[in-house]
Amino acid sequence: MRVVIVTESFPPDVNGVAHCALQTARHLVDRGHAPVVVAPAPAPGHKPDAFAPCPVVHVPSLPLPGYPQVRVALPSRRLAATLVEHRADVVHLASPFVLGVRGMAAAARLGIPAVAVYQTDLAGYARTYMGAGEAAAWRRIRSVHGAADLTLAPSSAALHDLETHGVPRVELWPRGVDTERFRPDRRDEALRRELAPNGELIVGYVGRLAPEKQVELLAGVCGLEGVRVVITGDGPSRPGLEQALPGAVFLGRRTGDDLARVFASFDVFAHTGPFETFCQTVQEAMASGLPVVAPAAGGPLDLVAHGHTGLLVPPRDATAVRDAVRSLAADPRLRAAYGAAGRATVEGRTWAAVGDRLIGHYTKVLAGRRTAVAA
Repeated sequence: MRVVIVTESFPPDVNGVAHCALQTARHLVDRGHAPVVVAPAPAPGHKPDAFAPCPVVHVPSLPLPGYPQVRVALPSRRLAATLVEHRADVVHLASPFVLGVRGMAAAARLGIPAVAVYQTDLAGYARTYMGAGEAAAWRRIRSVHGAADLTLAPSSAALHDLETHGVPRVELWPRGVDTERFRPDRRDEALRRELAPNGELIVGYVGRLAPEKQVELLAGVCGLEGVRVVITGDGPSRPGLEQALPGAVFLGRRTGDDLARVFASFDVFAHTGPFETFCQTVQEAMASGLPVVAPAAGGPLDLVAHGHTGLLVPPRDATAVRDAVRSLAADPRLRAAYGAAGRATVEGRTWAAVGDRLIGHYTKVLAGRRTAVAA
């Protein structure tokens, strides 16, 4: 199968869209298929991922105003030319917004089936950044995803939102997790002594530091006695968070085995963002054997079994986050039980298993197109 993956983000970017696109390309190659990736060019001075498993076509891009870590693709003939030159059987649109919209239009002109992967809660971002615009965001989502042969939602909450807002032909496609990389035995006692020299309980967050992640909700956790908050990641909110979270340690961006070592060295993982369509870092925390505190909204509803693998709290409730962490801090046995249950829960969620489900979706879309043509 010849697949063109059109993605709004790809390594060296570090985010859920980039990671999922990379894992998809790797799995397609492993299964003997022929993918090509089309993505915005990285910022000057940033080398593309040398470990990309397939050709990557970069289109010109500019930084998003106010959020330079995000690159926005400019109009380019390279996209349509790649679909033609690669003789694509199917176009995979990863979180289509700018480049993906052009990919959808090009696929339609060329008569190539398109599978759109919903990954970004644009409506939630509109509320966060503009205080309005949610209705307009859903109109755009319906327009883009309504043109696809199939839309894949990463969680039951995302699937429900899409169907409620009139997006047709939606099916569930969750995300995998690398259980070989993220595992409890990566715990590093030397790192723990560095982060918490007085033996504090380490509560960690991993992810972008941006307004929609609402990391400031950890302020109350910073005030708990015997607790050290460790923030891993980077983004435009970092300067403000350094002021809002007194005593927290900021590690910056970490990747690969280094990130896995950081995860496993936490005692509790806390996620605060209420707009997650999936939340990959929660799965990575569970694979690392950590109890999880997360908002009862979006993707975490599928991932965290309340009272079994962690605690779900009301979204945007700093007091609830603090109290959940305090209850786990006071009970080492409960932390261990939740962590072990979380690891057991994700052990079968490999990228290989999830990738095979994706190939199954491609196959059904292609069969549907052939049936329609024959009719």
